[in-house]
Amino acid sequence: MGVYTLKGNERVLSEQAFLVSETDEQGIILFANNDFCDAAGYSIGELVGRPHNIVRHPDMPKAAFKDLWETVKHGETWSGFVKNAVKNSSEYYWVYATVYPVLRNGKRCYISCRKKPTEDEIASSMALYKTLN
Repeated sequence: MGVYTLKGNERVLSEQAFLVSETDEQGIILFANNDFCDAAGYSIGELVGRPHNIVRHPDMPKAAFKDLWETVKHGETWSGFVKNAVKNSSEYYWVYATVYPVLRNGKRCYISCRKKPTEDEIASSMALYKTLN
């Protein structure tokens, strides 16, 4: 089985999918695993060296990412629900993301681990995000 199934324009992650990426302090991708590449529709070569917001879906409020960056830049772990865009497509996928700040060779990096959220969690997130700017 693949990392996702298609339901309309939504790529619904499998229960086994575990998307991982690492960025530098500026959000530039340093690493992406196969599940992340498959879900987003990019090859590893297309992701490494690019800003992580390459997968940002326009439905996501800026306030959510402001909160994420403020949290991790203070050395704390952030968790939340994110709708991501798929390369060259009207498709999208939802994830429950946890972002961990880490020090690597004296430099701060961020590791993001993502899995499939429930339908209820997606519905709640959609309702909340409609109220944010």
